[in-house]
Amino acid sequence: MRHPALTSRLQPFTSTIFAEITELARRTGAVNLGQGFPDTDGPAGMLQRAQQAIGDGVNQYPPGAGEPELRAAISEHRGDRYGIEHAPEDEILVTVGATEALTASMLALVEPGDEVVLIEPYYDSYPVAVAMAGGVRRTVPLRLGDSGRFELDVPALRAAVGPRTRAVVVNTPHNPTGTVLTDGELGAIAEVCREHDLIAITDEVYEHLTFDGRPHNPLATLPGMAERTLSLSSSGKSFSATGWKIGWVCGPAELVAAVRAAKQFMSFVGGAPFQPAVAHALRAELDWVEQLRKNLQGKRDLLAEGLSQAGFRVLPSEGTYFVCADVRPLGFQDGAQLCRELPERVGVAAIPVQVFCDTPDDTRHLVRFAFCKRDQVLHDAVERLSGLQRG
Repeated sequence: MRHPALTSRLQPFTSTIFAEITELARRTGAVNLGQGFPDTDGPAGMLQRAQQAIGDGVNQYPPGAGEPELRAAISEHRGDRYGIEHAPEDEILVTVGATEALTASMLALVEPGDEVVLIEPYYDSYPVAVAMAGGVRRTVPLRLGDSGRFELDVPALRAAVGPRTRAVVVNTPHNPTGTVLTDGELGAIAEVCREHDLIAITDEVYEHLTFDGRPHNPLATLPGMAERTLSLSSSGKSFSATGWKIGWVCGPAELVAAVRAAKQFMSFVGGAPFQPAVAHALRAELDWVEQLRKNLQGKRDLLAEGLSQAGFRVLPSEGTYFVCADVRPLGFQDGAQLCRELPERVGVAAIPVQVFCDTPDDTRHLVRFAFCKRDQVLHDAVERLSGLQRG
């Protein structure tokens, strides 16, 4: 061929760490604590509603913006839980998961050469979405504080913003660190956005999964932020239905219309019979979600204790599916090298945190484990990991 098969802007993203580690786990029979998906199903009522929808013939294209029933349920949920009003008609867009929502937002709002600020460690699709739009990413670190908690480097955030900055992407509860941004951290982000007239794109897919009494406070609730914030979430994490890929974007009508213009030429629509099921879940299954949150908190504690007994230094996890651990007490320095060896060594798969960073030195020693698994799976993983000390 006269030209490369892949454009230069996507050449850095030819494979993902998730595919690599999952294949290692499959090949070795390892317990996979790498990819964040649960191994049990969501609420029975939601599943039955999807089955009913299929039987009732809800199997063709839904409306481009999403089923009205689902958009109304999302509006009600945001209003009841956070006091944020979104008109279902033009301020809510249903997407094929939050990943599509993020990518469509970038394609719609970022001009080639515009800068987008990402907080690192970042979810791996964020830099790809910026690249697809022809944007330039600038990164701001979460740094480990004295308590072991990852904290936002506010001076670095201010320094990263310049005349070409268009948007900032905010993920809280945060994957991969498990940090839930504080009111002070959110306030600093909001101040920067207002001062520089930036759009905020918030990834809130773990909004219901916070621990130890910590609330999730959407950035859009802060003064001056509702008119400049696109809030992204999905059903996958809250209702243990990651394969359904039903997500949404909420925000001011002008911004949502722009995202819809891009999204309609990506997937057009998706998941027709799942949309009424998710509407049901938002209205009738939040007690189930609260029990899920409690169960996950217990699983976090189970895995954290086991990792500590196995010799890791375990960092606090305030939300999400994940806990991070320092591998240095076990005599290792490079988390990526260890993660590539773990499936063969002891039969457990995990993800190195450094792959989510442009400047990986501060996180090179950290590994992310997922605890959204059955207790027996976690016990099995802990027993296997104890072999690192015996080995």
